[in-house]
Amino acid sequence: MTTTNTYEVIILFDGYSKETENATEANCTCTLINGPKKIIVDTMTAWDGPKLTKSLQDRKIDCDDIDYVICTHGHSDHIGCNYLFPKAIHIVGYCISHEHVYTNHDFNREYIIDESVKVISTPGHTLQDVSVIVQTDKGVIAIVGDLFENECDLKDDSIWKKAGSDSEVLQIQNRNKILQLADWIVPGHGSMFKVNKNV
Repeated sequence: MTTTNTYEVIILFDGYSKETENATEANCTCTLINGPKKIIVDTMTAWDGPKLTKSLQDRKIDCDDIDYVICTHGHSDHIGCNYLFPKAIHIVGYCISHEHVYTNHDFNREYIIDESVKVISTPGHTLQDVSVIVQTDKGVIAIVGDLFENECDLKDDSIWKKAGSDSEVLQIQNRNKILQLADWIVPGHGSMFKVNKNV
């Protein structure tokens, strides 16, 4: 598919999740979509503001330059630095807002940002999960939050199930949909990986 809007997907921080003796240590993958629109997907925890701001500044981007903040779902390790972007439209799961104004959108249909970027409903981990689909020069990149924890959960489904799923049935359906749709996947707690279409 040829598009006129060229976007680059930049992983600002790879997410992780590991069990300790008494708790889980985790942070989400934080992604910049850079092009005609500037979009941050999943803003990590509330303690990550300085490093997120610096990462953007290193790329000559100010927080006020961000057009959209998209959080794949509303868990605290994915929404913590939303406050850094007061000029952006915020999409958190199915909720769309700017300042004190909330916009209704029926996520039974896609939320179109432009011809190269859209937000789709992918419930499972939570019932209001969304994924961001980006057409790029390297193929279709799907930024999916905790629909996929990391690449290892392709072979070991206990990884994503242990992370929590409001509907395992929906999560399996939407995982399969993304695997068919995407060339690359940015998971919630790991590095971007290439989809093997031969499996």
